[in-house]
Amino acid sequence: MSGVASYFAELPYRNSALAALMTLSMSVITIAQAEDVPSYRETQLGLYVSAREAYDLLQQEEDALLIDVRDPVEIKFTGFAEPTDIHVPWVLTDTTQFDADSKTWPTVRNANFAEQIRAALEAHQANDDTPIIVMCRSGATRSAPAADLIAEMGFSQVYSVSDGFEGGTLAEGDSKGVRARDGWRNSGLPWSYDVNPDTAWYESK
Repeated sequence: MSGVASYFAELPYRNSALAALMTLSMSVITIAQAEDVPSYRETQLGLYVSAREAYDLLQQEEDALLIDVRDPVEIKFTGFAEPTDIHVPWVLTDTTQFDADSKTWPTVRNANFAEQIRAALEAHQANDDTPIIVMCRSGATRSAPAADLIAEMGFSQVYSVSDGFEGGTLAEGDSKGVRARDGWRNSGLPWSYDVNPDTAWYESK
């Protein structure tokens, strides 16, 4: 805990306004000083939020933007966070091929990601200090590099959602291997299988 947080924690709560200020201050400190992030989840700015913290940040900061960088095929079957402002996939399923070794269709980088994300941010009138929250399935190989690219565009508050939309897998039990731990979908946050037509990404958009 920082010195500022410790100082406020020791003060008696004289009224509800001070209590609210303390809660907000601690929330910001928690978000900004996330620790113990595995190297494959690290970002250049070092800013991370859990799905719950991402939702809180969206409520606290009116101009904050939530970006989903998952494949549309993935979203179709797993759902979409309702507050999502921007959808631009980092990678796309290549249905022209099939990987026999991994027994699935391969993914390829969205070659137009930088151009598309920049246009979307401009459409939302994002400033250099606009809070930008990037989310993929589990907070690793897509949200982290996407957050880095957005940071390289000059944005200073780019967060990666550490547990992503689906969260982590269960380690045991009948549902072992199922993504049912943490993440946006498992945290009681608003989501749906319906995608906002104004937000949805598609090839010809």
